[in-house]
This record gives sequence, structure tokens and C-alpha cells, in this order.
Amino acid sequence: MPAGQHAPSRKVGSPPPPPLHSRWQRISAYRLLLVLAVGTFALDQATKWWIIAQMPLGSYGPDYSIAIIPGFFHLVHVGNTGAAWSILSGKSTLLAGVALVSLGAIYFFRLSLGLRARRAQLAFGLLCGGIVGNLVDRLQHGHVIDFLDFHFGSYIYPTFNVADSAICIGVILYLWHSLNTEARSDGRP
Repeated sequence: MPAGQHAPSRKVGSPPPPPLHSRWQRISAYRLLLVLAVGTFALDQATKWWIIAQMPLGSYGPDYSIAIIPGFFHLVHVGNTGAAWSILSGKSTLLAGVALVSLGAIYFFRLSLGLRARRAQLAFGLLCGGIVGNLVDRLQHGHVIDFLDFHFGSYIYPTFNVADSAICIGVILYLWHSLNTEARSDGRP
């Protein structure tokens, strides 16, 4: 192994990953993650551009939304300067920094996260695409564009977007992947 390079960490009992020599081999080992991240980002941004073209910012409520399923699912156009459920509202710069640190950590810890595994790449492709989609909003608009609005009787679920959905699904998939990997390494079926 060349000087300055460290052996990648891996779980006990798992076979070592094959050595990757060229830059393209190293990049192609993560192709599913990269393709899914770019696709998620593109879908997120395309839907947000469409909403921006259809209705002005602040379009919310029965007279200002597009009813897809009246009383249940509406399209709106709101800006969120916080995180999920408007946590840390008004802290868009801090949240942009958290997004950048998160992306850097994913890159730096990619080997210990097991990102060569297909399920991990699915999870982190969605996660990274969603993080970048919301990060671009924060940098470009100063807030995240949310537009998916669901009503359950008198309860109104917090408005969200494609990136938020991808992040949530990515986290759930990675937890599922981690639990399954842990069970297999413990000898459980």
C-alpha cells in the first residue's frame, strides 16, 4: 500500500473489497449512488422550478393552492428557512453549513459507511440528492421551497418537497441496511 494511504475499515467477517487502482474504477464503484443522487437532485429542482412558474411565493390556503385531491392533497408554494417541521426557523445559513458538513462527512467516511454495498448506495444516493437539492435552495433563495401539502381531517401535515422525501426515505433505507448487516454479522438469519 502506498505511503499515506490507510487500509479501509470494514466489519468483522465481511470480505475485503477488491482493490481499486484507477480514479475511474474508484468512481465507478459508487455509480449507483452518483446516478441516484443526480436523478434525485434533478427531479427535486425540476418540481421546484415548476412550482415557481405556477404560483407566487406564499401561495397557501384554499384560494391560493392547486387542489390535486380536494381536502387532502394540495400544491402550494411556501418558503421554509428552517429544517423539517420548521425546526431552527430563520437559521438557513446554519442549516446550509450543516448540509455541507454532512456531505463532507459522507465522503470522508464512505468506506466505514459501507457505501460500496448496493443498498447503502440506494440510501445515500437519495440522501445526498435531497441534501444538495435543499442546499441549492438555501443558497439561491435563502429558504427551501416546499410545495406538497397534505391534510388529514383537521390535521395539516407540514409542507415538504421531493428533497425532503428523498432524505427521509434514504435515512430509513440506511437504517434497514445497517440493521440487516449487523444481524448477518452476528450470525442471525
